[in-house]
Amino acid sequence: MKRKPLSSIIDLPEWKSLNKHAAVINREKKHLKYMIKEKDRLENFSLKRAGLFYDFSRQRVDAKAIKLLLNLAEARKVKELFKNMTDGEKVNTTENREALHTASRSFSDDPLFINGKDVMPEIYSVRKKIEEFASGIHSGEITGSTGKAFNHIVVIGIGGSYLGPEFVAAALKHLALKKMKIHFLSNVDINNFGEIASVIDPESTIWIVISKSYTTSETTANTNQAYEFMRQKGLDPAKHFVTVTSKGSPGDDTSNPVVASFHMFDFIGGRYSVTSAVGGVPLALYLGYDVFERFLKGAEEMDVHAKEAPPGENLPLVSALISVWNNNFLHYPAQAIIPYASPLSKLAPHIQQLNMESNGKSVTFNGESLGVSAGTIIFGEPGTNAQHSFFQLAHQGRPFPIDFIGVLNPCYGQYKNISKGVTNHQELWANLIAQPAALATGKDDADGAKHFPGNRPSSTILLTDLSPENIGRILSFYEAKTVYEAFIWGINPFDQFGVELGKKLASGIRSKMAEKNKNLEYSFLDADPITRFYLETLYPSSMNL
Repeated sequence: MKRKPLSSIIDLPEWKSLNKHAAVINREKKHLKYMIKEKDRLENFSLKRAGLFYDFSRQRVDAKAIKLLLNLAEARKVKELFKNMTDGEKVNTTENREALHTASRSFSDDPLFINGKDVMPEIYSVRKKIEEFASGIHSGEITGSTGKAFNHIVVIGIGGSYLGPEFVAAALKHLALKKMKIHFLSNVDINNFGEIASVIDPESTIWIVISKSYTTSETTANTNQAYEFMRQKGLDPAKHFVTVTSKGSPGDDTSNPVVASFHMFDFIGGRYSVTSAVGGVPLALYLGYDVFERFLKGAEEMDVHAKEAPPGENLPLVSALISVWNNNFLHYPAQAIIPYASPLSKLAPHIQQLNMESNGKSVTFNGESLGVSAGTIIFGEPGTNAQHSFFQLAHQGRPFPIDFIGVLNPCYGQYKNISKGVTNHQELWANLIAQPAALATGKDDADGAKHFPGNRPSSTILLTDLSPENIGRILSFYEAKTVYEAFIWGINPFDQFGVELGKKLASGIRSKMAEKNKNLEYSFLDADPITRFYLETLYPSSMNL
């Protein structure tokens, strides 16, 4: 479906009004140390919906800023576009595809038609197949080639094929089945493979190859390495490999037998795919299918909220508007995600890809110059580790907004030793409470080295615990936020052509290496001088092929 061009965003009266108001917010009287003391500040600038508490009282916004941002959302018709996405319209215009990641965690009885066909029965069928497969693995009905039960899972995939599943696996590790261990083989660096090979028991290892096209060079190299490793151990790879791939891909070829093959769908992009078979197969084996389904239902709850909640009460939409405000009007180029919960250590790396690959664009969905900066540099580290890493910059260097994430009830609450009068979890929360306050208020000091300017924005998101439902909610929250940001800017968050150029150049260099491997007399004289230097530097140390 060809969407009608949106008006240039910088020409919108709503955009111009926000530009004017940003000048007001930059005045000294609008310093956060004053705004956070306003009557009912927390009540007026926080939301509690869909299982999450979202506090944006320490963002550099006032009531007028929020009103103007909501006006911008209305002008850009973002709620309508989000509904179009969930209804199966081809919102991925450059690739002429739908973007139906929300369907992968839907439990609704309502049909969802694409080109006249209801796709929900097939989604349910894949989900049921995952459940039955996990049951067969856990019961010992499905075993490796020597009859040993599987207890090592190695996921082979890169990008969206591993970042989402790794985040969820780490977040829910406390619920993992005792006998199951999971490993992620993403990097083509042989060190990644070697580390995993050194700790697994090959006879009880099941390898899950995740690739939509089954042609990604890194995944292909790691898969071939794994096949050869298993053969050298005297094991039949056909009894140890599972594929998650598109219908008809090389990984779905019956002439290359595997334990099982699960289908991915063209209408679900890689970085949005953790609730599909991409995450479903490894997570159901690692955590149990019931836990995986609870995770799906949490994501579904946030999906429904993101679609149906009014704009001013819509957590991901409000968060997206604040992100655009910080990016384009207050000119912060980066944002940190700091979860005060170690199990969420892989959240920031996942959101890095989700947001930066989706929204790192310079043209609209029609291919026209955007005219403003889109995309945000995302990074993060769990608190309190982050405080001893880059919070010097956060407090006194170049400022950047932060999402603080707190968890009320820890996974291991039975450990309650007292140090300095408090438990470890209370110490964690003391820092969670203090850091946003310190960033907002700052501290005056005649000694410049001890002066803290403050006025540094942050939001705080609270979860009651690290249940599967809450992990699904936080995942869906960031997905919907990312999509809403894109719809505000008028860009396509579902393609990623920016990753292609480097891959294309690597292919040419790979061809030169392959030729050298076949013919040691081959020279690199046809390469440009800089490329030739690196190729000639590599080969003296690698001639023992």
